[in-house]
Amino acid sequence: MHRPLTKALAAQTAGLILVYALSRNGILPNMALVWLACLQGALAAIVSMLLLAPCWWGAIHLAFMPAIILASLLQQPVAVYVCGFFLLLLTYWTSFRTQVPLFLSNHVTVHRLAAWLSDNKPQKVLDVGSGTGSFALRLARLRPDWSVTGIESAPAPYALSRWLGRQTPNLCLLRADFWEHSLSGYDVVYAFLSPVPMPALWAKALREMRPGSLLISNSFTIENARDVEILRIDDRRATHLFVYRIPEIKRK
Repeated sequence: MHRPLTKALAAQTAGLILVYALSRNGILPNMALVWLACLQGALAAIVSMLLLAPCWWGAIHLAFMPAIILASLLQQPVAVYVCGFFLLLLTYWTSFRTQVPLFLSNHVTVHRLAAWLSDNKPQKVLDVGSGTGSFALRLARLRPDWSVTGIESAPAPYALSRWLGRQTPNLCLLRADFWEHSLSGYDVVYAFLSPVPMPALWAKALREMRPGSLLISNSFTIENARDVEILRIDDRRATHLFVYRIPEIKRK
């Protein structure tokens, strides 16, 4: 079992045991089942934090058990829940393994970065983990003179991005694992992933990208990577873009 799933299972189990123990010993007042589920979710989120799981797991734990209880109270046909499960599966795909959730780049970030990149005159831009095309599609439409490629493994976001970008000739969208895709030949590689894969992505960039090209990370820094320039985006979430230039003498 993958370590993130092990932590998630441990947190959920601990939350259930704690709620059961509190109820059995009369510490909790008589509570409706849905409130017990909310308490279990809160306890599971705290345990997840103590286990140093990524922060988004806390939100998942908070919602997991209450969602199950509410779904059971709605008494919908089984087919509804099966369809919901497969929709989530097609959307998040292997996020449990990669530890990369679905992040969407907002239009302010894309416009600001497009203006900044104009001084660097890139010809080919790659968005790794392109999701629904929130970055790649907007950038391709802003700069029709650039070649923009997006690569995404999850079927549902990929299908939506293909449909949205069907009339954008300078946009190429691929359904594939970006770890298997060469970064050579790109002037700019953009990533809005999570802290977990960034060191490996930097190592891949050093191996494959030519000196002077750029690796840009939305929100997440790369430990031990030097020569970073920070672009501060004036949006609601105060986005920071970390721009790393591939050195002339690549470090192994």
